[in-house]
Amino acid sequence: MPPFYRHIKLDGPSERKPYTSVQSGSKERQIPPRDRTRHGRKIYDQLQRAWDASTNRFLVARPDRDGVYLEFVSTPGFELMIKSLEDRRQRIRLCNVRTETNEAGHTTTYATVFVPQDKRGVFFKKVEQYLSEETKSGKPRNADLINSIEEVRTALFVASFWTDDNNLIPGEEPAWCEVWLRTTMDNEKEVLGRFEELVAGQGIPTKPGNILFPERAVKLVRANRAQLQEISMHSDDIAEYRRARDTADFFLSLKPFEQQEWADEFLARLSVDARQVTICILDTGVNRGHPLLSPVLPENACLAVREEWGTHDHQGHGTCMAGMAAYGNLMDVLSDTEHITLYHTLESVKILPPVGGNEPELWGDITAQAISLAEINDPDKSRVVCSAVTAQGTRDRGRPTSWSGAIDNITSGATDGVRRLVILAAGNVTAWNQLTNYPDTQKTDTVHDPGQSWNALTVGAYTRLTDLTDPALRNFQPLAQENQLSPFSTTSLIWESRWPNKPDVLFEGGNVAVMRGDPSNFVENSNDLSLVTTYYKPRERLFEQFNMTSAAAAQAAHFAARIQAMYPEYWPETIRGLIVHSSYWPDALIDQFVSDRRSKQEIGQLLRIAGYGVPDLEKALYCAANSLTLISEAEIQPFVKEQGQPPRTNEMHLYRLPWPKEVLEALGEVVVTMRITLSYFIEPGPGEIGWKDRYRYPSHGLRFKLNAPTESEEEFIARINKAVRDDEYEGPDTQSPSEKWMIGRNSRDKGSVHSDIWKGTAVELASTHLIAVHPSVGWWRERAHLKKVNKCTRYSLIVSIETPSHEVDIYTPVFARIMNRVPVPISAYV
Repeated sequence: MPPFYRHIKLDGPSERKPYTSVQSGSKERQIPPRDRTRHGRKIYDQLQRAWDASTNRFLVARPDRDGVYLEFVSTPGFELMIKSLEDRRQRIRLCNVRTETNEAGHTTTYATVFVPQDKRGVFFKKVEQYLSEETKSGKPRNADLINSIEEVRTALFVASFWTDDNNLIPGEEPAWCEVWLRTTMDNEKEVLGRFEELVAGQGIPTKPGNILFPERAVKLVRANRAQLQEISMHSDDIAEYRRARDTADFFLSLKPFEQQEWADEFLARLSVDARQVTICILDTGVNRGHPLLSPVLPENACLAVREEWGTHDHQGHGTCMAGMAAYGNLMDVLSDTEHITLYHTLESVKILPPVGGNEPELWGDITAQAISLAEINDPDKSRVVCSAVTAQGTRDRGRPTSWSGAIDNITSGATDGVRRLVILAAGNVTAWNQLTNYPDTQKTDTVHDPGQSWNALTVGAYTRLTDLTDPALRNFQPLAQENQLSPFSTTSLIWESRWPNKPDVLFEGGNVAVMRGDPSNFVENSNDLSLVTTYYKPRERLFEQFNMTSAAAAQAAHFAARIQAMYPEYWPETIRGLIVHSSYWPDALIDQFVSDRRSKQEIGQLLRIAGYGVPDLEKALYCAANSLTLISEAEIQPFVKEQGQPPRTNEMHLYRLPWPKEVLEALGEVVVTMRITLSYFIEPGPGEIGWKDRYRYPSHGLRFKLNAPTESEEEFIARINKAVRDDEYEGPDTQSPSEKWMIGRNSRDKGSVHSDIWKGTAVELASTHLIAVHPSVGWWRERAHLKKVNKCTRYSLIVSIETPSHEVDIYTPVFARIMNRVPVPISAYV
């Protein structure tokens, strides 16, 4: 076995440079042509009628209201100039943006806008200017805005604020709904107090707690349609309504197949080296009386969001998660004979009640409370948070929700500056009657809320379990073949391209047995095709079957804890990045979904189905002589606003990588690989006010660029950075040649973790040694009034190179160049 070495830590970028994007201007706006006079008069008349109707509708209900709501509608298939509908200086605020697509595929945009009473004339003046004034170019004033509007009308009480599936609007029966309130930086308490007074006066029940986002606060109320109408009539603060979330039923009740002796033998060769790493499980509680869990789960580490729930496991799912988070698949460790040392412990925070079913809750607030409880209870631990609790439906299709947004808030440290690593299950297929329509059902059944979180590591499932030995299943066969997608896993293939690639990675999730000749007859819980974990009633039996994406997420938490224990100083962004960076697609998984491995489009679809694939623990932990991994943890200020100037992009970081040039050149035409992963956390801005222009979900984006083999440093920097060009620059504005990337920027630059593999000759790699990290747009820049435009953020850049021959040593010369000493092999870490 070749020696293993630690990853090499860089001090940071080689140089920081001012940065201006080379991206061209915005795309040509899709605005319908208009007859100026006819259209202007039509919009003016509609505005007049809408204002009168709105005054009657809203101000009659409460004469002391500050203003009214109007709704602006686009022409189907054309844009609505959303940006121009809001004017913060005039206190005119955009509440929400909704879209509907007709049978012909044409999309209509609806925008609800709050207009103060004393600003009634603002929109009328815009129309009057459109009719009578021209710009210097000869166009009517405000032409883009007015031409983009097909209709102006008074906002409907509920429909104009409902941004969820219209079929979920409550009828006569009350339902739990999220109310998103408009706020500013300093009036959240005032807005929440005003709202709580309003609903209390109407006798509308609410749930305790709230979630705060930039310019939004979220409360949970139990209301029917008429009550939501009353709220709309009496409040100036409404931005949108959404249906609250139900949780999925993950809780298994399966037969035992192991005996007490196995546990005793395992405990005899187990030791726990309680370092400062813990996995915090958010679930149904954990039974720490289980003999395999009591050594790793201290009694004071069992907590509950509601004290009256108790900390015991009332369903069994939490104890299943705990066993797998502690040890991985128990089948592997029980069948081994080696001594095992565990370098992490467990925590349990109960977030589901023992009675009353899975009532809708403000799950983002529940999750935040649970993590806060664990941190207060033991503030000194490095914590990996793991949750397999998801919403039951999949209606969001990647769109941020209050739950996924809250997780992005928590992980980014937006409110307290503390970054956190959170691991989520992607959720399981919902169409169980279509389970065996594999893998088509899995491709169209999407990742569940909150798995669309940008910052969390979302875990799907693959399987290597294909051997059926149970005599009762002699007429059955495994549905998935070895190293293919697990039949339980969900994907993001049908999400809009703007949303992140989810899941991020895959872990073992089990398989399904189907009858030969009759695939409609299947067994979803087979001992042979499941993993083994701890059972929550150890007096009855010790071991339990476990599968699906819950099992996969628990294994991912175990994996992450292993890395954190090995490298306790690494940031959460780095741990997430190493998990992604170490991942690969097994050949069987690629062949399942890709017919042409050279097709970036097909590889991009694979990324939507399987994430970056299956993580490799050895690669996540170690380097070898013929492979090395460089890691930089750095801070960057993406944007800057100077007094009297508009916000702009601020800086880029340049890395000059210390490749062993002589060694690589000696290898000549040998094909080598380089992998680059960029991992960072965004702050969310999830109000339902669109995705274009300044209204964006992420606070910022970061991207990496690589120089071409024949490109000098000066040419590379000038190509990607307009800020350093001189007046004579005549080079290209294009990206570097893309044929050497496996994924390509169009697919990899989604979400907040980006990874790609470069393949070329060793000679080419010797001169491909420059990496730039630069910002892309986000709401920090576009919403400068929130005063975060000058904020700094962190990122982790991970770069690996690997040669095919174990006889070639590329690690030692790089290590010596950076550290000025000879590397010392490390013994294998268990």
